[in-house]
Amino acid sequence: MSTTLTNNAPPEVGATLQRLRLARGLTLEDLSRIAGVSKSMLSQIEREKANPTIAITWRLANALGVQIGELLSSEVRTADLIRVVEAHEIPTLPGAHAGYSLRILGPMDLAGKYEWYELTLAPGGELVSQAHDPGTGEHLTVITGTVELEVGNEKRKVRHGATARYSADQNHVIRNTGKAEAKAVLVVVHR
Repeated sequence: MSTTLTNNAPPEVGATLQRLRLARGLTLEDLSRIAGVSKSMLSQIEREKANPTIAITWRLANALGVQIGELLSSEVRTADLIRVVEAHEIPTLPGAHAGYSLRILGPMDLAGKYEWYELTLAPGGELVSQAHDPGTGEHLTVITGTVELEVGNEKRKVRHGATARYSADQNHVIRNTGKAEAKAVLVVVHR
């Protein structure tokens, strides 16, 4: 009886991770923030000093907008003309404690320049944001329900179908004061 020996070594994802990160113009710090993985762990993975767990690999793939298999492969794929990101691949920033969910719709390579999100607010939920960098603006389009927008000392109701445009370089809050869930698209433009 003959046996075939196979290479049982785990895939070396470091070079692939670094290639994908750099192709998106992300620093280690950017990817750390987006994926929720420490900067030191990312550095170790890229230098092949550590292999990521399945959970970390999944978070990195989601943050980079790729399938987990692409991150585990050393093949360099050509870019698709159309890239469909399935619902389960879209990273979500849960704010269950504050009654909101924020789905990151924009590609990671634009983070820090242009960002867009799907914001879902439960009744009584609110998204509280500290002031962004000077010159940053936000555009909030309400898809369902009505929200209250507070920027500095000013408050305004934003109803279904309306868009609010405001300076986000000061503290601001988006809250659902209604009795039904509210959904909105939030676009952030950094200067």
